[in-house]
Amino acid sequence: MYEAYWGLKEKPFVNTPDPRFMYYSKEHEEALSRLGYAVSNQMGCCMLTGIFGCGKTLLNQALIENLEKAGNYKIAFINNPALSHIELLRTIVYHLGTTNLPEKKSDLLTDFLLETLEKILFNNNDDGKHTVVLIDEAHIIEDKLIFEELRLLLNFQLRDRFLLTLILTGQPELKKNVDNIKQLAQRIPVRCHLDRLNPEETKNYILHRLKVAGRNQQIFEEQVYQLIHERSGGIPRRINHICDMSL
Repeated sequence: MYEAYWGLKEKPFVNTPDPRFMYYSKEHEEALSRLGYAVSNQMGCCMLTGIFGCGKTLLNQALIENLEKAGNYKIAFINNPALSHIELLRTIVYHLGTTNLPEKKSDLLTDFLLETLEKILFNNNDDGKHTVVLIDEAHIIEDKLIFEELRLLLNFQLRDRFLLTLILTGQPELKKNVDNIKQLAQRIPVRCHLDRLNPEETKNYILHRLKVAGRNQQIFEEQVYQLIHERSGGIPRRINHICDMSL
């Protein structure tokens, strides 16, 4: 609608998880580094929390893109974990490449799914690939049985390393939910948190997205950045809404 007027190749403030638009504040850069460290060192589990709209899903996509470029990973990305524990296991197994699974819920058995997953993990390991299971929006998980099943996935390991890395991401209440399950909390050595952007980061965030979209010159007047920060609270999703409507 307004791209030609502002000299843009595409819309810069669309709320979709496109890694090209990823702006690395100090917190975002640190979080990506920690998650990458956990995966590359084949650790069992790590956790990313952050307030709503702060860029967790976008960071997940940036991580996945990095891992895919590396080429030695098999990845299962689950973006809706509002499932029963058996359905979640089935979804993980399916995303790792197994298609010949029962369609009826009544035909699904936990032991069968775990045995299938174990075979996948060892096959991936034999092929020189590490398995990564990334669960987004994990704060919506309320059933402790699901967390228990996820914890049991960490039992798939060799003498010197885990056969999979489980990444849990979600809003701040995820930390509380996990910490209430001591057996799981103690097995998460790497944690990181994303918060709102400060005023300087808000300006740099806007300029970065404009540059990716094809515009190197400023559009907004200098005093507007502070106003956008105040109105958005420094939350990237809200910044996108304001800037898109302004343009």
